[in-house]
Amino acid sequence: MIENRVIPVLLVQDNKLVKTVKFKRPVYIGEPINTAKIFNDKEVDELVVFDISASKPGSEINFQLISEFASECFMPLCYGGGVRTLSDIEHILKLGVEKVSLNTAAIVNDQLVEEAAKAFGSSTIVVTMDVKKDWRGRYRVYSRGKLTACLAEEYALSVQAKGAGELIINAVDRDGTMEGYDIELVKTITNRLSIPVVACGGAGSLQDFHDIFASGGVFAAGAGSVFIFHDKKRSVLINYPSQSELSRYVDLFSETE
Repeated sequence: MIENRVIPVLLVQDNKLVKTVKFKRPVYIGEPINTAKIFNDKEVDELVVFDISASKPGSEINFQLISEFASECFMPLCYGGGVRTLSDIEHILKLGVEKVSLNTAAIVNDQLVEEAAKAFGSSTIVVTMDVKKDWRGRYRVYSRGKLTACLAEEYALSVQAKGAGELIINAVDRDGTMEGYDIELVKTITNRLSIPVVACGGAGSLQDFHDIFASGGVFAAGAGSVFIFHDKKRSVLINYPSQSELSRYVDLFSETE
């Protein structure tokens, strides 16, 4: 049985857990390591951590924070943020992280994904693709606060060809809205790919997980707000569905090998 996965995605800024809406206005939520401990207790499938402060030009990776996450997490951990070189990837993996996410660096250095996959194995290399529609309604890769020339579908195919083992699709305009996933975007990409795809951006309920898995093609659903806030009034309460809830909304769409 290939199980669909439901993955909390945490944003860290200056060692603090935050949440954004459409990549803007980060709001303080709490202490990131304590949050990871709570997710341990709730037996989450996996945890993704993005350090958005490390992603800024001139910033450095906080390896100490990554080490603390790796020490506390009993589940598989994926880290992204400020990863620019093979040396960065090697250091992060040695800290006990299972997967490393490349974002802007994979755009700036078009050889990095291929070199990383060859050096460390495709299963450890994830590419995160932030996506936003342009004025013509085309999905484009979004980086450093603006649209790039890269069409999302073409870019996804290129990183797959270079050896990326997984793709995270992050819908910028759905981020933090709790209005549901951009199913059109996800289907556009997954119809062309063979590697696992994680959909992110927009989850606000268990029904949203049901809908994204029902659309077909995704390996996992990532989310932030729905696991951080109690309701759409945004009262902070770290939470995760019980196994029975996941069985009702998610396991229905697991595939049998």
